Amino acid sequence: MFDEKYMRRAIELAKKGTGAVNPNPLVGAVIVKDGRIIGEGYHAKYGELHAERQAFANLTEDAEGAELYVTLEPCCHFGKQPPCTEAIVHHGISHVYVGSDDPNAKVCGKGISYLKEHGIVVETQMLKEECDKLNDVFFHYITTNTPYVVMKYAMTLDGKITTRSGKSKWITGEAARYRVAESRNEYMGIMAGIGTVLADDPMLTCRVDGGRNPIRIICDSSLRIPLDSNIVKTSDTVKTIIVASDEFMEDIKNTTDTELTKANPACMEVRQKADILRENGIEIISVGKDKNGLDLKELMIKLGEKGIDGILLEGGGTLNYSALASGIVNELNVYIAPKIFGGATALSPVEGMGVESPDDAKKFILKGTEQLGEDILLVYKNVDSLNKL
Repeated sequence: MFDEKYMRRAIELAKKGTGAVNPNPLVGAVIVKDGRIIGEGYHAKYGELHAERQAFANLTEDAEGAELYVTLEPCCHFGKQPPCTEAIVHHGISHVYVGSDDPNAKVCGKGISYLKEHGIVVETQMLKEECDKLNDVFFHYITTNTPYVVMKYAMTLDGKITTRSGKSKWITGEAARYRVAESRNEYMGIMAGIGTVLADDPMLTCRVDGGRNPIRIICDSSLRIPLDSNIVKTSDTVKTIIVASDEFMEDIKNTTDTELTKANPACMEVRQKADILRENGIEIISVGKDKNGLDLKELMIKLGEKGIDGILLEGGGTLNYSALASGIVNELNVYIAPKIFGGATALSPVEGMGVESPDDAKKFILKGTEQLGEDILLVYKNVDSLNKL
């Protein structure tokens, strides 16, 4: 008989893989026999044992006739690890309780069918909602091959992200800032615009003990990034991608050195800058442009092809508007501080053209709240993204 405490333990275990398994899913597994846990495990690192096989490796006694609680449908195909379904059958498991269905086309019900064909009783969608929450990123990425995008910003009660003088450090307190650092460990990439780099000279690193630095993605259509910026100075140790426009890169590529020197010496300097950036380990990719700037939909396709499954968007108002307008934002993380800045010229989280009518607004659904010291974190899901699930 299903006992939810064991699935909750599996969920707890799964979370331990945060920041280390991408682009694989977070998975936890618990083996129970005669009301006792005799083995448990989780997917700890990409390329290493899956949760079920790790649980079997940790058995304290024979698993014949035991029950298995697992947060995601067991895999039935060969990847970097062999199928978990084979290990489940081999160990004589009698009953499997599954949390989430796996939308991966290589699995997608096949793992459950395999177990049933071998005489194992399988019950699915056990604590499904809690298990699904583990893998918003994976579910989106495996079905679209594009990153799951979380737009994050911190603002005051009157919706300001800077004072009238442009100062923004610090809007929120230490607890909220630490939560952001945890998010940087959670998502594989972090994206910002060149405006943010020029204004704040950020590092965009994790700053959590034992955490992973995300891949930095800087939207910079004409390579304005300063060579003495923190991004460039640390690019030998933190993977960095700069996104320029196709048009700009073609211009500096196809024009001869002589033409550049005579017509526009600044372009010659940019070509040399591009070479210097590459020498510092920075990858430069280019995409087309739309009415709001760089074509972010095209960018998501290219980043997905690089295996980047999730992105924390820490843009300014311009990039945030472009991201919303292009439809790439799946989730909002809004940190609200109990302060008021005021000021007609103080910046807000989303700028750009904006909508003409309230009926045209982008719509989101509140999915969670969290108190962080004096600040509040609000988590919203994009209505359009939810409707596609």
